Amino acid sequence: MTFWRPDPTRLRRPAYLSLADQIARAIREGVLVNGTRLPPQRKMAIDLNLSVQTVSRAYEELGRRGLVTGEIGRGSFVQTLRCEMRPPYLPDRLGEVIDLSILKPVCETMHVDKLKEALHWLSDNLPARSALSFRPNVVFSAHVAAGVEWLRACGLDCSTQNVTLTNGATGALTVALMSVAPPGSLVACEAVTHHTLGPLACYHGFTLTSLAMDEEGLVPEALEEACRQSGVRAVFLQPTVVNPVAALMGKGRREAIVEVARRYDSAIVESDVLGPLVTHQPPPIAALAPERTLYITTFTKVTVPGLRIGYLVAPDRYVAATSNRHLVTNWMATPMVAEIATRWIFDGTAMELVRWQRAALAKRHAIAVEMLPGAAYVSHPQALHLWLPLTDGRTEESFVAQARLMGVAIAPGSAFHATRESRSPAVRISIGSTTEDELRTGLDVVAKLLRSDQEVVLPVI
Repeated sequence: MTFWRPDPTRLRRPAYLSLADQIARAIREGVLVNGTRLPPQRKMAIDLNLSVQTVSRAYEELGRRGLVTGEIGRGSFVQTLRCEMRPPYLPDRLGEVIDLSILKPVCETMHVDKLKEALHWLSDNLPARSALSFRPNVVFSAHVAAGVEWLRACGLDCSTQNVTLTNGATGALTVALMSVAPPGSLVACEAVTHHTLGPLACYHGFTLTSLAMDEEGLVPEALEEACRQSGVRAVFLQPTVVNPVAALMGKGRREAIVEVARRYDSAIVESDVLGPLVTHQPPPIAALAPERTLYITTFTKVTVPGLRIGYLVAPDRYVAATSNRHLVTNWMATPMVAEIATRWIFDGTAMELVRWQRAALAKRHAIAVEMLPGAAYVSHPQALHLWLPLTDGRTEESFVAQARLMGVAIAPGSAFHATRESRSPAVRISIGSTTEDELRTGLDVVAKLLRSDQEVVLPVI
């Protein structure tokens, strides 16, 4: 901060947010580099003719955004190198571990057999264009048409002109956010959200602000306040069960969020990776606000994880942007995988696997009810996971570590929080990633930990 100070003439009400925005912009532009010590709050207040309380709130806001860290006795420091993601799941499955940490659909030998059959078919029917062409518009015309049919099953009617094929949801999310949130802009999300969102914000230079949520998800009044005060460029939502807390947002709530987004001209990025798996769901937000919603869905969570193909639906105003950004980040989806997805859509295999998944999840949720009696977890009949709040002073770190020492991997809830602000401890438990027998054993370990005294389990050396 030796060569830079905020400009007091550019401060606007509320002053703490305006000050935080100035410092955030300097960090994003590289004027303030990682490790820079910010002036003491009292000195900053004197220099800018502000109250110490105002500066303190500004520093707290920067901490909430993950841009500044405070150390007692040393001061506040710029923090820009925390982009690297620590995944909530086990990166490698080593030894005899029951892995309930990674979010996967239920899969059996049948799924592998289906994919083998599709690969045999592909070996005899691979079109030359899918093997030889570099031009996405040449390769994917038939596949996009199939995608439009699949999107109808997701509750969305759209034109082929608005659909981009992607290698799954993660690539689609990156393209969508790059298209609507340029560096320096503000993206709002729920307090508990997708674990890649924070790193994406860091890599692409937009600021992430987490907003209040309830049992349905994002609270519209919180979005309204953020839009009014800070100018939200885009909102990221997972309204249909796949979000960490397994919430299903009702139609009224979706309409209320759309109303706010329209009033402030904010884009909406909707991740709906479970697609038609969830029964009795409201229309997608993209169906309610097609002019501003970028919609993402994929096959990996409802058919076979190896079928890494997805669809990004963009409004007319963003079609060119999404196409260009997909070209420079991915060029195009993998044609041979698209061939299989298209075949499965038209011959009914994809929907057959969705129906099978619903039945399999019903069994898994029955196992959870049996093995976790009285546990205050939240979920949904078609969710791939449970969200288990921890009470009685239990900490995530200790609970996850104890489960791991007992041979069970679960995901800490902190991995899904957009910011580092204080939060209620919880864990996410996947129910589709193992066999039914392993699930029983793993949930039995979780139940034992919930009943046990809070004493750290020491490893045997």
